[in-house]
Amino acid sequence: MNKIFIAVFVLILIFSFFPLGVSAQKQSSAEKTNVSSGLPLPRFVSLRFDTVRLRSGPGANYPVRWLYKRKHMPVEIIAEFGKTWRQIRDFKGTEGWMHKTQLSSKRTVIITQQTRTLRLKPDSNSQPLARIEPRVIAEVSYCSKDSGWCKITADVYEGWLRRVEFWGVNQGEAIN
Repeated sequence: MNKIFIAVFVLILIFSFFPLGVSAQKQSSAEKTNVSSGLPLPRFVSLRFDTVRLRSGPGANYPVRWLYKRKHMPVEIIAEFGKTWRQIRDFKGTEGWMHKTQLSSKRTVIITQQTRTLRLKPDSNSQPLARIEPRVIAEVSYCSKDSGWCKITADVYEGWLRRVEFWGVNQGEAIN
């Protein structure tokens, strides 16, 4: 009888720790994304509307810090609060909070620093198609993970720019 009692006790002891191990494993996996959406951070999105408010905190009761008036401007989501609020950073480094309904998954980029040359092929010696001014917003359709080039569309022009010539795509990120 003692052996049965000890065996049952050992089994109970073993199985009582098993669910804790599973919970710890799930928690560790959630901490890697650290977001309620399950999407990776940081990630790029764009503004859905012509006018979007940037708030000082994750809620409508927080004051508006900035008013964006550029539909499709790329922003980087750097944190999430609950299911609806996203902490973002713009290309100038300004940070604040936006409701997720103000954001779109459409991938765009903004041309940085100086006028850039859009090329026919992903090669610095390729035929130039257009000159694109700083702060122009363009849609990005393709980026190879290994290449330094991305295919973008700016107005009616579609071509290639080097990744370092715009803001809105993470280093080593692939877009298909």
